Amino acid sequence: MRKTQITVEVELDENHIPEKIIWNAQDGGIEKQETKAAMISVWDGNTKEALRIDLWTKDMPVDEMKQFFHQIFISLGDTYLRATGDENIANRIEEMAEEFAVKSAIKM
Repeated sequence: MRKTQITVEVELDENHIPEKIIWNAQDGGIEKQETKAAMISVWDGNTKEALRIDLWTKDMPVDEMKQFFHQIFISLGDTYLRATGDENIANRIEEMAEEFAVKSAIKM
C-alpha cells in the first residue's frame, strides 16, 4: 500500500492568531508554500457530519477572503457534479456563487 502526506504548519502570535500558514503536499509538488488561508473539511462517517478547520492569517485582506470564498463555491459545484452526476444542483451551486460574487462586489 502506498501512502502520502499533506501537512499544514501554523505559526501563531501571542494571542494564538495565525501569522503564517505553510503547507506541503509532496505528491502535488508543494513544499513549504506559504498561504494566507486554508479550509479543510473531512467527513466523519460515524457521526455523519463534516468536521472543519478554517484558518486565515491576520493579514488576509477582506477582498481576498471574498475572492477565496467565491472560488471555493465554484469548486464545490464542480466537485458536487463529479461526485453525484447531478447537473441541476451543480448548476444551482454555480448560480449561488455568481450571486455571491455580485452581492459581495467581486463582480458587477
